[in-house]
Amino acid sequence: MDKSGDDLFWKFCGGKVKEEDADLQATAKRRSREELGIEIEIINPEPFLMHTLKETPEGNIDVFLVHYLAKRLGEINPGADIREWKWIALADLNKEELAPNITPTLKHFNFI
Repeated sequence: MDKSGDDLFWKFCGGKVKEEDADLQATAKRRSREELGIEIEIINPEPFLMHTLKETPEGNIDVFLVHYLAKRLGEINPGADIREWKWIALADLNKEELAPNITPTLKHFNFI
């Protein structure tokens, strides 16, 4: 997981879909490269989807989070915008400040 910007919580790699992304799996692969410098292999092509609202000065924005179960390929080499990264043991999740999508996603993929 990583932290970037002003975020005080741990989160999965992620970001907006770009026009050049062929599909959502391509977005996940691109963001993993950009944030942590790794390639990933999508293990389960069926994503876990989650909806949330993001508050902005212009009003609320619908955000749809798409989570793939993936395998890391290579060593972590974080991008310039990543302040911090670490592996968090499942037993230690309750000791950390996590983004609200972390626990539901881990439950969906039967990790917790």
